[in-house]
Amino acid sequence: MTELDDSPSLPPSVRTAGDSWTITELVGATALGVAAGRAVETAGANPLIRDEFARILVSSAGPAWAQLADPELAWLDGDPQGQRAHRLGIDYQAVRTHFFDQYFANAVSAGIRQVVILAAGLDSRAYRLNWPAGTAVYEIDQPKVLEFKTGILQSHGAVAAASRRPVPVDLRDDWPAALTAAGFDRTQPTAWLAEGLLPYLPSDAQDRLFEKFTALSAPGSQVAVEVFGMNSRANSQRWQRMRERLGLDVNVLALTYHEPDRSDATQWLADHGWQVHGVNNREEMARLGRAVPEDLADEAVRSTLLRARLGEPSN
Repeated sequence: MTELDDSPSLPPSVRTAGDSWTITELVGATALGVAAGRAVETAGANPLIRDEFARILVSSAGPAWAQLADPELAWLDGDPQGQRAHRLGIDYQAVRTHFFDQYFANAVSAGIRQVVILAAGLDSRAYRLNWPAGTAVYEIDQPKVLEFKTGILQSHGAVAAASRRPVPVDLRDDWPAALTAAGFDRTQPTAWLAEGLLPYLPSDAQDRLFEKFTALSAPGSQVAVEVFGMNSRANSQRWQRMRERLGLDVNVLALTYHEPDRSDATQWLADHGWQVHGVNNREEMARLGRAVPEDLADEAVRSTLLRARLGEPSN
């Protein structure tokens, strides 16, 4: 089973079939929160990752969001424990970003030139990573989210380092058809990414997503997936601080699905021909010098970061 908090305090999801959002609404707001974390990490003394576009994107959503991206966390002045807990969340985001950045670096080193980012949000990898010539990066997400990102980055003169190909479609719809129409070639190996996505899909939609990208994957394709659970008590405290201090309502628990019968991602992939390797996020955080402090263990995310390969590259 996927690691989920089975606490009775988990609220029912506010999501509905066919719902959509702009960048400051529902799931769009979570993309801003994550980008704010990348902005804070980038401004640090020894950042694990660099995303020079994160602060531009977050600040463009309004002054409260700009405060969330403040590297000094001044919006939490007077609350040192809140600052430590929030910084821990940023550490996690930095570590998972580093993991997936390295995954892409390894994929292109292996010769893959076709990348698909599922629920891309404000991911700026098409702009900030060192892509080999001829690499196509497809970004799938809600139309209004992609429109916001594209417009802001263009207005700041940002130039993608790969052939960036936005695919404005809901992942609950026929996204393979939209992806194919954008130029995707199913005969070529692909590097897929599902970062911060699975809990925002109902369990049946998660399985359909896996089925679809597996069907589209040529031998030698790779996929990376974040499988994470919910710490309802600690996360509620973090989001409550954001609500009280900044007026930002980002409640991931209310936006995600908590079905107890959700498929285990590792097992599903292994059962369908993928060779899977995973790492516990706390082990990866410790390895990269961002170990979870003992007194904040109950505040920390628990997740597994997966990477997998389908068969062997064709000769």
